Amino acid sequence: MPTVTEITEKYISEHRSIKDCLIKGVINYSALSRLILKELGLDKHISHEAVLIASRRYREKLKGKSWDDNIADMFQRNNVEIKNNIIIYTLDKNLYPDSLIEIEKNIKKEDNLFFSIEGTRTITLIIQSQNKSLIETKFRNNIRIRKENLSLITITSPGIADMPGAVSYITGLFFENEVNIDEFMSCHDDTLIVIKSKYVDRIIKIFGFKSYE
Repeated sequence: MPTVTEITEKYISEHRSIKDCLIKGVINYSALSRLILKELGLDKHISHEAVLIASRRYREKLKGKSWDDNIADMFQRNNVEIKNNIIIYTLDKNLYPDSLIEIEKNIKKEDNLFFSIEGTRTITLIIQSQNKSLIETKFRNNIRIRKENLSLITITSPGIADMPGAVSYITGLFFENEVNIDEFMSCHDDTLIVIKSKYVDRIIKIFGFKSYE
């Protein structure tokens, strides 16, 4: 059977919010110990005091290792851009790929936005509303879902690719502010998130941004 220390450390490491509070020293050790024993069904086999001591010792091991602090520092140097009038199309995959490639070329020729994500059964397109006729005329029989009144948030964070937990941190901010993510993509230092436009004001309060169109 694992030791009390192993059980305690495993539980805390698997619960990010608890671990962060432990590192920052803003947790009630007695309440944490009772929670661990109750959730693991060990309250009749392990003493409350033993878990409490293991929790305190684990905090000493974790001091100065808060990834959230490092991530937050990194995001102080970010660049955020917001584009409105975004549409997402979910298309059946049995369309003609050459036609889609041609549309992509035409859209990008005008320096407009075009993203394509290929799944096992569908293709998701993310475009600006001024180009929607190109999709709806050519693929009107292939459209499964159309989502409008969306905005694209592009967060450029140098070093994010090498920062463990950074993506979790970003999505956590959206969750904490009750903003649902309709699409999520990443490319090296860029994180691209599509949300409903009505939530943009909430995002502006979280991140600084360079341009707002």
